[in-house]
Amino acid sequence: MKYDFVAIRDADLPQAVESIFQHIVTTYASEANKTVSMWRAIPEECLDFKPHEKTNTIRTILVHQLLSERRFFGQFVGTSEPAVEMLLPSGESPAVQAYIDKYVWLTRGRLSQFAAGTSSWWLEKRNFFGGLQRERIWIFWRRVLHTCHHRTQVQTWLRLAGQHVPAIYGPSGDVTWNEADPTYSLEAANR
Repeated sequence: MKYDFVAIRDADLPQAVESIFQHIVTTYASEANKTVSMWRAIPEECLDFKPHEKTNTIRTILVHQLLSERRFFGQFVGTSEPAVEMLLPSGESPAVQAYIDKYVWLTRGRLSQFAAGTSSWWLEKRNFFGGLQRERIWIFWRRVLHTCHHRTQVQTWLRLAGQHVPAIYGPSGDVTWNEADPTYSLEAANR
């Protein structure tokens, strides 16, 4: 898959001190790039769109992503995070690019911390919601999945607003390429 824009290139990724954890650094950057790709598709006039009265606006989802990811990593994983006052773009109605800039800045700040993690660090039990104890690596992956959930919300809201939806893991209804095979057949699944 080739993306039109890559915020964090593979060449910019730090090397994990234990090679078994390089996939964490690489995956976190890759998922952040996918999130940035989705956010870049948001037209300014759609930031306050919500498809139903009981859902959040796209802007609220972006704010939640920035705040909740900081909480997961700071409180539960134990990374060093910026002060909460630095997390959100300034102004009453920031532009999409301002949210993207904050997200990429926060992501870059975590990469070296993840790369420095040793086996004992990643496997350490940490407090989680509801008094649960979970390994740091479990909390990390839980956060990646949570981010995917919010990215899919944005993707769905864009579609419902009649907007272009970029490809993420494979083709979208708007983007495809010659080798794209979305595996809609038994034949494709048997490859």
